[in-house]
Amino acid sequence: MGSRTALVEDLMERFPHVPREAVFKEDLLRGGVAFDPSALSDNESGEVKPKSYFIFSFDHGTLPELGEAALRRPPEEIILTGGPYDLRRTVVSVRVNPASPYRVAADDEGVLGLYLDGKRIADVGVPPMPEYYRHTLSNGKSVMEVAPTIQWGYLIYLTVFRVCQYFGAKEECQYCDINHNWRQHKAAGRPYTGVKDVEEVLEALEIIDRYDTQKASTAYTLTGGAITKTVAGRDEADFYGHYAKAIEERFPGRWIGKVVAQALPRADVQRFKDYGVQIYHPNFEVWDRRLFELYCPGKERYVGRDEWHRRILDSAEVFGARNVIPNFVAGVEMAEPFGFTTVDEAIASTTEGLRFFMSHGITPRFTTWCPEPTTPLGKANPQGAPLEYHIRLLQAYRQTMDDFGLSSPPGYGPPGPGRAVFSVSSFMDSLPAAEPEQEQAPAEV
Repeated sequence: MGSRTALVEDLMERFPHVPREAVFKEDLLRGGVAFDPSALSDNESGEVKPKSYFIFSFDHGTLPELGEAALRRPPEEIILTGGPYDLRRTVVSVRVNPASPYRVAADDEGVLGLYLDGKRIADVGVPPMPEYYRHTLSNGKSVMEVAPTIQWGYLIYLTVFRVCQYFGAKEECQYCDINHNWRQHKAAGRPYTGVKDVEEVLEALEIIDRYDTQKASTAYTLTGGAITKTVAGRDEADFYGHYAKAIEERFPGRWIGKVVAQALPRADVQRFKDYGVQIYHPNFEVWDRRLFELYCPGKERYVGRDEWHRRILDSAEVFGARNVIPNFVAGVEMAEPFGFTTVDEAIASTTEGLRFFMSHGITPRFTTWCPEPTTPLGKANPQGAPLEYHIRLLQAYRQTMDDFGLSSPPGYGPPGPGRAVFSVSSFMDSLPAAEPEQEQAPAEV
């Protein structure tokens, strides 16, 4: 293939059942996008919602390497429409890469577009600054710092613990830059609260609830680093759970409550449920046993792959299988030097994992791997996984769901090309559209 355009068009032709929007979206997520200064935001003082760095950097360079994009943040997400491929509305999380063949820039009339190999391929929309971002907490902190929203306003992302207790080369997940992201924001003098006070979170949610008059925010996610000991005297279930308890007591039924945490013993999972959490994300990260042991050494040491999977199945008895949605990091299966060397092998392995969980009624989801340069796998694999892998994964994912009669998981907004808002992978864009009344109600146990 002589150009990225030729590669993308070849894959669209070879895999016609995968929406063309998803092909571009996956390529942008895996390889990033460059921003012309004309397309950057004015941070929290402007009219565009800026990138919040809500948990990981999701960039292909450190802040000092991003140039003006480190001073004037790019938008949180972009929307692609139209162009020569007649793209339907597609929401894409922004991952900055100054060397990307994709570039967002304004034309002579100030209209933003996405350019590939120098050719305009789509119109670009940017998220407007939400009214709730214009208000601060009583202590002066911004809502964006305490309770940023993503997925075009659908999801409030509450990273209440900004670091991970799996620390150092022998414990950190080899693709994860949560600890580095904390360090780089502190080094740059940016506000980046390590442990968010529950009252701050409630105050930020009060502001969102007051000014989100359209009720665009539908769900919240409680998350952060793994807790192997305690934080503020609380173990992992109690630490994340006590935020949910406070939120549900203050705002009963306002949002779908989700928590991303380790695969915990059943008694701890029950505590999440008792605290008011509706959806549990005990992420399994990568399916292959050898790769899990290599890429997730802390999780292997403290829990172990087999026990992790047993706990996921046990949690379905607490939450109901439909409300247990473990994530995996799509693409690390092919990371050198340990990963699979062919797309066929990688897809076969990942599909085995999908079939394992889906046969129990559990529907995993995935985040498209961004090879952040401060991580071991990012350093060794700056190009990430081949685009073909990501396109074939979308095909395998939908086929496996069909095989087991499953539908799109709750808490992710509407499925379907032109309708999906989930921005860090294309799995929701690639699923069939549902009727509005079918969308996103967590099932009762």
